[in-house]
This record gives sequence, C-alpha cells and structure tokens, in this order.
Amino acid sequence: MIRSMTGFASASGSLPPHAWDWELRSVNGKGLDLRVRVPDWITGLEVGLRKLIGSEVRRGNLTLSLRMTRDDEAGALQINEAQLASVLKAMVSVEAHAAKAGVALAPSRAADIVAVRGVLEQAGNEDDAAPLAAALMSEATALLADFNAMRDAEGAALRKLLTAQLDEIAALTEQASTLAEARADALSETLGRNLAKVMDSSDAADPDRVAQELALLAVKSDVTEEIDRLAAHVEAARDLIAEGGPVGRKLDFLMQEFNREANTLCAKAQNTELTRCGLALKTVIDQMREQVQNVE
Repeated sequence: MIRSMTGFASASGSLPPHAWDWELRSVNGKGLDLRVRVPDWITGLEVGLRKLIGSEVRRGNLTLSLRMTRDDEAGALQINEAQLASVLKAMVSVEAHAAKAGVALAPSRAADIVAVRGVLEQAGNEDDAAPLAAALMSEATALLADFNAMRDAEGAALRKLLTAQLDEIAALTEQASTLAEARADALSETLGRNLAKVMDSSDAADPDRVAQELALLAVKSDVTEEIDRLAAHVEAARDLIAEGGPVGRKLDFLMQEFNREANTLCAKAQNTELTRCGLALKTVIDQMREQVQNVE
C-alpha cells in the first residue's frame, strides 16, 4: 500500500533514574531529510536512530526529538575524605599554636567542619549509558511502528481519493474521445468549405498545394494521440498505486505527463464542448497532483 509522507507519533518511557519523552513528526519533502535531536552523551544513539528510521522511511522532512530528565538531578552529598583529613590536620595545628599563645578557642562542631569548602560535595552522576541506549532504541522501534501506522492510515485514504480521481479522469478521457469523433465530420465539412472558398477566390491557387495545407491542419487538430496517452497514463497510475511502496516520485512525474496531454488537447480542441472537457480534465489533474505530493 502507499504511504503518506505526513505522520506523527509520541511516546514516554523511563529507566530509573532517567525518564524521557519522544516525538516524531514529518511533512512532505522531495527526499529524506532527517533531523535527530537527542543527548550527545548517549554514545551511538543518534547513529542507531538514523539507521532505524532510514530503513523504514524513504521520503519526507522528519524531526525526531528526545527530551530526557533525571529524578535525582541534585545528586547525593558525600564527604571528601582527603579534604576532611587535611582540614582536621590543619585544625590540630591551629589549636596547638593557639594553646602556645594562650588563646582559648571554642570547641569545633561538625557543622563548622563540613562548612569548610571541599569537605562536603555533590556525588557524581556518572551512569553506564549502554543499558539506557538499549532501552531507548527498543522504544524507538515501537515509536516508529506507531508513526508508520499513521502514515499507512493516511495512505489508505489517499489511495481511495486518488483512485476516485483516476476514475474521473478516465471518464473525461472517454468523453473527450466521443466528442472528438463527433467533431470529425464537422471539421471535415469546415475544411471542405474553406477549400472551396480559396479555390473560388483565386484562379492562381494550386489545388494540390491548398489540399496539402488543409490536410496538414486536419492532422494538427487530431487529438487521437493525446486521448490514447491519457488512457495509458490512467492505467500506469493505477498500476503504481496497486504496486504500493515509495512510488510518490513516479506518480508525480506521471502527473506532469497527464497535464501535458490535457494542455495539448485544449490547444487542439477547436470545439466548445471538447474544450470544456479538456478544462475539466486539467482541473481534476491539478487536484490529483496536489494529493500526489503527499505520497511517499
């Protein structure tokens, strides 16, 4: 089945002491443009995510964001044993010098000691990032599955709409064929009258040369090839939609061909009803091309 390039998915998870929120969204794009916003301290995570998404997505402008929090960001407090030993040693030396000088010092309190810079410090928050990266990659796989499920659902709606538009183009092409056949007799009669007028108004006119020019005009106004190509394009588009997968580029190219044939049909019409049919074709083709822009 075909997929839409537009999609969205979000998820939340945790592996104590970490918690996180995912968000994956995409819009239309000519190629694959992937922006990954994840913490750089989780080694290998971005590379793994790019590889994972690249294996599932072919086109679109995608943004993957990961916001992480830690429930003990303040960290635990711990005693710096080496600094404490240095402070205590210094206190002993100070008290000894004070005693020699006959100076009485107040007894030291634990609160005074830990207040000395460097004695009490925040514990480090160094974590093993490997288990965290594994948990995140596992959840990213589920996130991508949800994302693709939404793209599949939108793709199914697109398929229904595109099929209906192809049916309309096919019906208008058939109508154009009928109108072109009905126009043939009238066009032949008009060319015959024009030939007679030219021959009557000019004795020097070469009948063979005039007949050749009128025949050339008749060929130039023939829309059989345009109608046949439109019908062939309808079948080619149906085959691409049935094939599924990333066929958006091929469909977009095909829409250009549709538009070219419709333009030529209008230019050659020389008939009010056939011109109206050609304009109706152009309208449906333009509408279909807008929808094709959403196909991966």
